[in-house]
Amino acid sequence: MALLNVIEWVDTSHDEILHKYDTRKNIVKRWSKLTVREGQVCVFCDKGEIADVFKPGMYSLNTDTLPILTALLSWAYAFESPFKSDIYFVSTRQFVNQKWGTATPVLIKDARLGTVRVRGYGTYSFRVADAAAFLKELSGARCSFTTADVENYIRSVLVMGMSDVLGDCGVAVEDMAGKLIELSSVVLKSISPRFKALGLELSAFNFESVSLPPEVEKAIDENARLGVLRGNVDIYTQIAKADALKEAAKNPGGMGGIVGAGLGLGIGADMGKTLGETMTSSVGGKKCPVCGASMPAGAKFCPECGSSVGRACPKCGAAVSAGTKFCPECGAKL
Repeated sequence: MALLNVIEWVDTSHDEILHKYDTRKNIVKRWSKLTVREGQVCVFCDKGEIADVFKPGMYSLNTDTLPILTALLSWAYAFESPFKSDIYFVSTRQFVNQKWGTATPVLIKDARLGTVRVRGYGTYSFRVADAAAFLKELSGARCSFTTADVENYIRSVLVMGMSDVLGDCGVAVEDMAGKLIELSSVVLKSISPRFKALGLELSAFNFESVSLPPEVEKAIDENARLGVLRGNVDIYTQIAKADALKEAAKNPGGMGGIVGAGLGLGIGADMGKTLGETMTSSVGGKKCPVCGASMPAGAKFCPECGSSVGRACPKCGAAVSAGTKFCPECGAKL
């Protein structure tokens, strides 16, 4: 067997959390050098039991630097012989920009919309805060442990915490998009204790978006549109009246239909009166020759004074207006 003189781990990966140092054909001798880099801790285990934990620094291994292992192996004075030990390096740096999302919609009760299916997406960051607890609770005696090995569990914890917070926050579903920062802080505070029990620290949690079913988004958009219309009903009524009058002038034969459409849209009696007056003067209307009141086309009597406007020449039968003394066709005296 070879004797270990230098023990270190150069982390070249981006996702490895724990790395077991290969001691299968090696034993540790007294005064071996241990190097622990920043962002790492080193854990010595004997017979499956966690002994000494080393923070960043350089160490010469002896009974002073290995107090717990010394007690376990009953070294009274010093190393009496080389020894074997399980050595684990644990990365304590932050693993950032980890993705999370809801695999299935989360049911949220909304005061106005009722039960709504909500999906959430975002990122989170975590690190190992207690290497001993992490070894006991998650990694065990594995030779390597990566972010992929723990991401499913973390995601389930995050989604559960998110569901609880969104269900109890009292924020309307349509207002959640404007409160993502506040909701992220609440979720982070709510689920951090669960990570601490595993030796982990959830250092960041962020909502990127909260999405609703298409039919709910459509209903919200429609409600917003109607809200704009309700708040400006007078303006829209005046615009509708003006547009109707323009169309009436272009198409005299369609005035009745326009009046009906205007009333059907709730423009009101004022709109009908305005269009009625316009129709009287626009569709071939005439005035009473006696009192001068406006008369609809084809009327035989004035609606104001009752004068007849349907006289005919007794000689040639041509239509003549009231008050006419001679027929405009044959010149007969009336």
